[in-house]
Amino acid sequence: MNEAPADLSVSASDTGWSSARLVFLIAFALAAHVAFLFLFGSKKPVTPRALERVPQLQLAIESDELLALDDPTLFALPHANDYATAFWQSPPAVAAPDFRWSESPRYLPLTAAYLGNTYREFMRTNPPVAAAPDVLNFRPPPPVADLVTPFFSPLPTNSTVQLTGDLAHRRLLRAIIPPSLPFNDVIAASRVQLLVNPVGDVVSTALLPSDSSVEALGHWDEADQRALTLARTARFAPAAQMTLGEMVFNWHTVPATNATANPQR
Repeated sequence: MNEAPADLSVSASDTGWSSARLVFLIAFALAAHVAFLFLFGSKKPVTPRALERVPQLQLAIESDELLALDDPTLFALPHANDYATAFWQSPPAVAAPDFRWSESPRYLPLTAAYLGNTYREFMRTNPPVAAAPDVLNFRPPPPVADLVTPFFSPLPTNSTVQLTGDLAHRRLLRAIIPPSLPFNDVIAASRVQLLVNPVGDVVSTALLPSDSSVEALGHWDEADQRALTLARTARFAPAAQMTLGEMVFNWHTVPATNATANPQR
């Protein structure tokens, strides 16, 4: 038979701590911890930390003008600060009646004897000067010249060209002289719209319609085509930019012969 080891003979009570010993150690540790807190703990009062950059809410007052602009009824309804309210909310000041009343001063009437004294005094100190006697003048009166009134014909004697719009400020390098047209009636003016480039050349031309139906009846197609042809040959002085304007042709007519009878309008 094998023999048991010698260390197995030790009792079970010697292998660990007893419960009383454990309770003592826990109580000792707790007491030491409390003692350290009282000995080394800080006695300073706790002060709150100052807050920075915190959103703040401020109540607006009624007299703030920016708050009054957000009112949707500012212009739709009567407002306490508008122009008209300053009159009907401010009653006129009425003075309290004074019972110590007295009659207002009255001017004394003028006496009849006093009227005219100022004029009589002026005439006494400023006597009239005697007029000088008339001097006889035997010279004859100057001759009266006859008034000569020049006569100007109310009708034009030749056709003319007129520039309107921005083209009126640009100088024509070559004068345009429209001819007189053989026609036994009055021809309405031809209006041509021109677009001129900065160099001075005419870029485009367009015949403008009449402003009224009566003027439209007075147009002649041959005269309008002649106006377009003359407008395309125009040359203007150079400018900084494109120019748009009108060229108005006022036609002068001469009596038409049998060879140049009036065509249909």
